[in-house]
Amino acid sequence: MHLGIRLLFAVFAIIGLAAFFVLTVFVNEIKPSVAEVMEDMMIDSAHMLAELAAPELAKGTINSGDFARALKAYNARNPEAQVHGFRKESVDFRVYVTDGQGVVQFDSENRAVGQDFSRWRDILLTLRGQYGARTSTATVNDVDTSVFHVAAPIVRDGRTIGVLSLAKATSTVAPFVERAERKILAGGAWLLALSLIVGVAATLWIVSGVRRLARYADAVDAGRRSAVPALPGELGKLARSMGAMRERLEGQRYVENTVRALTHELKSPIAAIRGAGELLREPMSDADRVHFADNVVSQSERMHSTVERLLELSKLEQLAAPAQLARINLSALFDQARAHCAAHADQAGVQVVCDDSSADVMGDRESLQLAVDNLLHNAIEFSPCGGLVRLTASTVGTTVCIDVGDDGPGFAPFVQERIGERFISTPRPDGRPKGSGLGLAIARQVALLHGGDLRVECTSAPTIVRLSIPSGTGI
Repeated sequence: MHLGIRLLFAVFAIIGLAAFFVLTVFVNEIKPSVAEVMEDMMIDSAHMLAELAAPELAKGTINSGDFARALKAYNARNPEAQVHGFRKESVDFRVYVTDGQGVVQFDSENRAVGQDFSRWRDILLTLRGQYGARTSTATVNDVDTSVFHVAAPIVRDGRTIGVLSLAKATSTVAPFVERAERKILAGGAWLLALSLIVGVAATLWIVSGVRRLARYADAVDAGRRSAVPALPGELGKLARSMGAMRERLEGQRYVENTVRALTHELKSPIAAIRGAGELLREPMSDADRVHFADNVVSQSERMHSTVERLLELSKLEQLAAPAQLARINLSALFDQARAHCAAHADQAGVQVVCDDSSADVMGDRESLQLAVDNLLHNAIEFSPCGGLVRLTASTVGTTVCIDVGDDGPGFAPFVQERIGERFISTPRPDGRPKGSGLGLAIARQVALLHGGDLRVECTSAPTIVRLSIPSGTGI
């Protein structure tokens, strides 16, 4: 499972569970809270009505006096009230009065007069001097027909002479309860949706940073140059630590590889110089002395060239981007490269032909000149006497391709795959020792520095090495 999905699931699960429990508490508390408020109001109303009923119950006129007439008029009322979106068109209190033995003396709905209610909880507890209340259902096991009863004692001359009980069907407040539940559930649904949105946003924010860090790690693993991603918080600290660790490891590995390769490369010329020096100690003819002295000089020049090129390559490898970007005309660059290699070409008996290209490229002039010079030098080195070296340019889409072709023997298959690596080369056609491969390594490093590449385009005569770089703004 992807990290983003796991994070999103965790965030949504936490927020969803919290919202579920909060909503459950709210919904479960609505009905009890409404019942408590209704009970409180009914207690006040019952005690007030009990005071009004006391004189007439004492006189025995509870069914025919002012109290009865007032309640009859009350039942006939139509409030025509708008209560928060609900229309109320009737009054809902039922009032019944019992004597001191619990027998009903008055019923506002004329349903229970003469019945014995002494065993009902509201009447029984009130006659005992306690608070009396009960809930009953008009239909058995149907909570929707529940009726709530609250009783108050009717007191005369300090003694309880009866009980007034006030009843109200819970269905009268059911619409308010249901609407409150719907609003809470709708709010909960919006809360969950908002939680999901927040969870997705938070997940994308976190995962984007992790993915940038992963891409950087992949680039490090593949050996590509990549800037340390600028990330906030702990991820940023981790990215910077990875960058510092990469630099230390690359520096250590670079030194190890360079020393190992340089030692291997210098072993042959040092051995040749040592052998020539030992022979020069012995008596010999002037011609032999000159021959061995020339050998010392040539091997010294070989070592000097290797060290110089290695230093150039090291400078390029330390750069993260071209030093100076400028618009460069390739025709002028080619003419300069041919001038730099003119003496070498004449000595090798090789003709150099440059394409009169009108193409331009954005890059660092000094490093690009160094790359083309090394490619041209390498082509001359491996061309047979009387051979032809061609320097051409073409544009493919947004890429400028610089091709250097020669009539040499080409590249071995293993070299084609590793072209541009340090000290990877093939023997020269005239039997001389093979080169260091640093010329192609320098050209490849310049190409990478500009966001391009170096590869073998054609392996058979004419052999073509292509340096490709973007024509726009480099990397």
